[in-house]
Amino acid sequence: MKKTFTALAAAAFAVVGVVAPAHAEGERYVLVSHAPDSDSWWNTIKNGVALAGEQMGVEVEYRNPPTGDLADMARIIEQAAASGPDGIITTLADYDVLSGPISDAISSGVDVIIINSGSPDQARELGALMYVGQPEYDAGFAAGQRAAGDGIGSFLCVNHYINSPSSTERCQGFADGLGVELGNQMIDSGQDPAEIKNKVLAYLSANPETEAVLTLGPTSADPTILALEENGMAGDIYFGTFDLGEEIVKGLKSGVINWGIDQQPFLQAYLPVIVLANYHRYGVLPGNNINSGPGFVTADGLTKVEEFAGEYR
Repeated sequence: MKKTFTALAAAAFAVVGVVAPAHAEGERYVLVSHAPDSDSWWNTIKNGVALAGEQMGVEVEYRNPPTGDLADMARIIEQAAASGPDGIITTLADYDVLSGPISDAISSGVDVIIINSGSPDQARELGALMYVGQPEYDAGFAAGQRAAGDGIGSFLCVNHYINSPSSTERCQGFADGLGVELGNQMIDSGQDPAEIKNKVLAYLSANPETEAVLTLGPTSADPTILALEENGMAGDIYFGTFDLGEEIVKGLKSGVINWGIDQQPFLQAYLPVIVLANYHRYGVLPGNNINSGPGFVTADGLTKVEEFAGEYR
């Protein structure tokens, strides 16, 4: 991969008669996420940034707030910028909390790429190089339209990270795709598995007319699977989820989960390192933001997903 990108970049400069700058390996990039330590979904992000760093010959670091506290994340971005990296790759889970530290990093001369959360418009407004990720509202809307086509009219959205606007956008998009009000169909489940399970059971008991469940990732999907197994609704209630993981793949295979939305987190971490390294070495930069999702995964398309779930998928 490294040789391929190097050769392509060198060829591009040769074609226009421009001498490429010296090949200067040893760049250092820091990826800052909003994820708590307990969220295993982000292991794929860690794998993506590590592999890209190895292939491009650059130093990469992964940093995050252990509990998912966004004020803590803001401080981590400030600390990362103060350490003088060549680039920062960061999520934008809450614009109001994180835009200041990100803008300050950019003003100090650090190149920034926004990934995973936030939007291309917000990345542009802050002066970031680009955005790599899944437009969350659009993904939720597409999921809602798919569910509507399957005859769904009511649902429960299990939001395990409700203080992140991006998570709420998924639930709101789903409601809009169905053509219904979100209202109280979204619950703040928290991140404790036992608490999530109990809240799902309580909601479905109090709202027996609920036709579908939407979860936002393994953190909420895995306990929801257990809840549905306990109340006898597993395989009977319509079940869609964002993101992938080992238990989600099992649920897809068994028919408990109808579909999963893959935003390809590996690419969200991998591509920014590739882009930054080539930008710093050769001055080349893609002209557009990169949408890594959404893509719907069903039981019929699980071969590669099952093989690499939790690692690269």
